[in-house]
Amino acid sequence: MKKMLPVAFLLVSGWMWCQSGFKLKVGGEVSQPLELTVSDLSKMPEKEASLRDKEGKTHTYTGVSLQDILAKAGVPSGKELHGENLAKYVLAKCTDGYQVLFSLAELDASIADKNVIIAYKMDGNPLPESKGPLRLIAEGEKKPARSSYQLASLSVGHIKN
Repeated sequence: MKKMLPVAFLLVSGWMWCQSGFKLKVGGEVSQPLELTVSDLSKMPEKEASLRDKEGKTHTYTGVSLQDILAKAGVPSGKELHGENLAKYVLAKCTDGYQVLFSLAELDASIADKNVIIAYKMDGNPLPESKGPLRLIAEGEKKPARSSYQLASLSVGHIKN
């Protein structure tokens, strides 16, 4: 067991070093643009979500509620989410070019019970480098198409005619 400790330390410290320059960018139609590190996210209230992989195994992800991040950026929610604000959305962009879209209404706890988190851990461990440092998890969807790897940015927009 003592021989495993240095290896574990090197793995964790190496992961932290690789992620040290990463920042999740939150912008668009927000009152407070953000650039959040994994360390910043880990200081926010944690939330969990479950997701089944392609092999049928269920994993527990730990991270931060997408709604909490949007609130920190000053995005309308709760009583503010009416009228024109119901035509706003969040576009999540990943490093490989993959993009997914959520309406603000479906993310707001006063309107829906959707559990969407920005995860930095899977089953209690940091995400593998090939899937992280952040993964968007949309719990409870029939297909995991919007649960995206290597999340890079969130952009709030407004549908206009």
